[in-house]
Amino acid sequence: MELLRLGAIGQERPYVRDDEGVVRDLSSLTRDIDGAFLAGDGIAHVRAALADGSLPEAETAGLRVGAPVARPTAVICIGQNYAAHAAESGSEPPAHPVVFFKHPNTVVGPDDVVLLPPGAEKVDWEVELAVVIGRTARYLPSAEAARDVIAGYTISNDVSERAYQLEVSGGQWSKGKCSETFNPLGPALVPADEVDPQALRLRSFVNGEPRQDSSTADMIFPVLQLVHELSHYLVLEPGDVINTGTPQGVALSGRFPYLQDGDEMTIEIERLGRQHQRTERVRLG
Repeated sequence: MELLRLGAIGQERPYVRDDEGVVRDLSSLTRDIDGAFLAGDGIAHVRAALADGSLPEAETAGLRVGAPVARPTAVICIGQNYAAHAAESGSEPPAHPVVFFKHPNTVVGPDDVVLLPPGAEKVDWEVELAVVIGRTARYLPSAEAARDVIAGYTISNDVSERAYQLEVSGGQWSKGKCSETFNPLGPALVPADEVDPQALRLRSFVNGEPRQDSSTADMIFPVLQLVHELSHYLVLEPGDVINTGTPQGVALSGRFPYLQDGDEMTIEIERLGRQHQRTERVRLG
């Protein structure tokens, strides 16, 4: 099944797409798909309601697709988690996970417009597997224990402005990661037990031309290890999002031009769906 949030910005409502592809209304179970819903065994309640046939079919034609998790309290990102991407960035593969943060208000729907900041000339795309936390995680005893705190998986586009990230960074990356709309998320949240996070093909395209094409099997630090290690540096809360890194094929490599006004990105991960965004330059005055 797939959990969805559909509707205008700020007016999204919760839905589920069942295994037959029918979209059903979740309003009888929850007001939204958020950390409280996930922490309260929301996914199990949805499955039970699907099994007993109590969820009505929904009419969703024309509804905007929102991010599948409402108001994440944190967006935690892992840098250079694919060896080939580290190489194209001019770095050695890291010995420990590289961690940085995006402001949670960067999260938008999977097909929403991505805004290019005024004067920004090095805006880049990054297809990434996103982990959504379902239970509080602190000092997990093992990587295997991380399995119990993951609610599900979705797709993230970790949009980045490379000059902000690297040239005026002050030694950290968040300046290049936190512009408005810089984290399209979705379209759906797929429960963790329905996905093998280390066996997914992930691809990106710009204006229909291929850019990235890799597999999550090539991660330097696999998902369960990442969640385990992160839990020893910070407390992970239900609804938190972890972007797990991007493979080679970004503009930073020098092989492709950076994004321009009106470009179109397509971001997809096997089993999790597809995003599509158009870029638009912010013009002041």
